Amino acid sequence: MYQEFFGFNELPFSIVPNSRYLFLSHRHREAMTYLQSGLGDGGGFAMLTGEVGTGKTTVAKAMLANLPDTTRCGFILNPTFSERELLEAICDEFEVSYPEQATLKQLSQSLGEYLLEQEAQGCQVLLIIDEAQHLAPDVLEQLRLLTNLETEQRKLLKVLLVGQPELQEKLQMPQLRQLAQRITARYHILPLDKHEVRQYIQFRLECAGGDAQLFPDSGIKWLATQTHGIPRLINLVCDAALKAAYQAGQKTLTVECVKQATAQIMSFQSTVYQASTNKSTVPGLVSLAVGIGLSVLLTLVWPLFSANLVDSWYPLPPKAQPIEQVQIPQTIMSALEKASEREPAVTALFGLWGYQASVVDTMCQDDAPSQLECETREGDWDDIAELKMPVILQLEVNGAARYVVLSHWRGDWVDVLIDGQQFQIEKQWLESYWHGQYALVWKRMFHRTLKLGMQGDDVAELDNKLAMLLKMPLRSDNQFDQELQHRVELFQRWQHMNVDGVAGNRTLQKIEEMSQEDAPKLEELTHVDA
Repeated sequence: MYQEFFGFNELPFSIVPNSRYLFLSHRHREAMTYLQSGLGDGGGFAMLTGEVGTGKTTVAKAMLANLPDTTRCGFILNPTFSERELLEAICDEFEVSYPEQATLKQLSQSLGEYLLEQEAQGCQVLLIIDEAQHLAPDVLEQLRLLTNLETEQRKLLKVLLVGQPELQEKLQMPQLRQLAQRITARYHILPLDKHEVRQYIQFRLECAGGDAQLFPDSGIKWLATQTHGIPRLINLVCDAALKAAYQAGQKTLTVECVKQATAQIMSFQSTVYQASTNKSTVPGLVSLAVGIGLSVLLTLVWPLFSANLVDSWYPLPPKAQPIEQVQIPQTIMSALEKASEREPAVTALFGLWGYQASVVDTMCQDDAPSQLECETREGDWDDIAELKMPVILQLEVNGAARYVVLSHWRGDWVDVLIDGQQFQIEKQWLESYWHGQYALVWKRMFHRTLKLGMQGDDVAELDNKLAMLLKMPLRSDNQFDQELQHRVELFQRWQHMNVDGVAGNRTLQKIEEMSQEDAPKLEELTHVDA
């Protein structure tokens, strides 16, 4: 439909698995490394879980592609088997012959003989079961019994269970405690973060031979938040946005187009994924659905009728309807006209912290010496809600930049400081004028990278902050030992960072932001609109 319009070699966001579009985030790579380690010589079971559409099967297939020639691997999809059917499916996968109408004992014997033959040839056998949450408890127990075959060094059969989070709950059942104790590696894969969503979209566009910058950054940020970073949902939304742009005759995608496509797709998803939708997208939702429906209909029916129609008749695509911008009240608009410089807003933000900003402070340079660190970023409302601290919002009003301090946030209402005046307005008034640029300040606690083997007061401070954030016991130690390294790794995994156990600039900055004890608060974050 839109493939030729955008110059793609093929559709970039098909949900049909394609090895050419294999995108491995750092979480996918970490999962592979962790599971391969757990399925080492001594391991028998490993488990990979994750929400629907997060790429569990992608990880499993990527592992298969990297296995040595000495590994015999079987892959079972959608296992809704009885005990006997499971053993038959395993035999079929490894091409093991068995008698017709074989009993459980006969099937187990046939598999046992096969495993011993492979061991004698120096080969390992790996079985991957996808959608393992569907396996009944008695079938899982039969699988455990099958892995009892072992030498003094290792199990003859290694099993990787891949499933949704319900699999974790199932393995907590008392009758499965023996199986649970045999799982030597567990990894729960998380969705893509906002940076990875951008990389993922650009990667697929490039693979399809298109423009990697086709989607606007602000649209990607919106999409990442609304889809929760789940690749399958990202594919659906991007596909819908491209269809809508094609139908409107637009060679470039707008933020409004992405928002409308997101609303269309997410409205049909489980309430687990649905976030509250910006009301400004609702009027365009019906026209978007109709447009996409017409596009599909024309694609299917047009070739059948075109030969009998007059050449001059051609259906022109409808033009996109602009979304009406919410108007800020005149009193606030008048104040905004005077807020064209960022320096007064920085001074006001420092004042909320109880500090008098210097001339250097007002420049908001993250490398400038100051009592408070200042940094400019791009993000969305979720990022600000996570900070829980006042920030400077850079608005775009009538094509010009305007700066306001977001000082308090109470549900649908916010307090802002504009040119020395305080106003209480609805958050939706800002949404039409704010495109993600903001600045924040915080107290810097650490001034060097901290890692294993180091010591000092800053190491002790790092230990204390991590104990508070992770809700772990306090320790009195200024040595960066293995226990502190473990806590750093836990924090990095919790915050979806690269897990290396080193407290570098990004890790320390996140710790600082999350532990600002005397920072001004946004207060009463009881409701957050996406």
